[in-house]
Amino acid sequence: MVAINYIQKQLTLEEFLQLPETKPAREYINGEIEQKCMPQGEHSIIQTELASAINQQGKAKKLVYALPELRCTFSGRSIVPDIAVFSWERLPKTETGKIANKFTIHPDWIIEILSPEQSQNKVIKKIIFCLKQGTKLGWLIDPQDESVMILKPDQLPDIKSEDEFLPMLENLENWQLSAKEMFSWLSIT
Repeated sequence: MVAINYIQKQLTLEEFLQLPETKPAREYINGEIEQKCMPQGEHSIIQTELASAINQQGKAKKLVYALPELRCTFSGRSIVPDIAVFSWERLPKTETGKIANKFTIHPDWIIEILSPEQSQNKVIKKIIFCLKQGTKLGWLIDPQDESVMILKPDQLPDIKSEDEFLPMLENLENWQLSAKEMFSWLSIT
């Protein structure tokens, strides 16, 4: 019997960024390449509706912009949050004032939606990493039990469900969205 050893060269961040994009996206975390889970129905609806709702509240007033599946490369990592929210003044722009293609900064708010086959702890680690880099708010949405874990810098995690209102970024704090309202988007009857 012949044993075949596969030696995978560890890529640098720069080498990783030269690879073609894939669907679902790959992320570069601690020198490792990790494939994201393919979104399913509940994930897709929450991602689409939530990004749209955030933009309805924040885009016209130039407060925030929510971007789904945006590659963010910063602090030696390249991640693709389900939704990355940026305060308007921090949005990277070109010299002509258009949105930049490459985001090399952390989001102000990171939102992840847990998929059934996804490791909750891996997703929490990604949110905590972002918080340590300057992200102000993290949500981990669990469609299975209809709850949202709230993570903020220097605070213990909190879990919201039912009629509890979900915390927003400071410039959106007049907007109230309950967990129950958000999960009601899953009902298409």
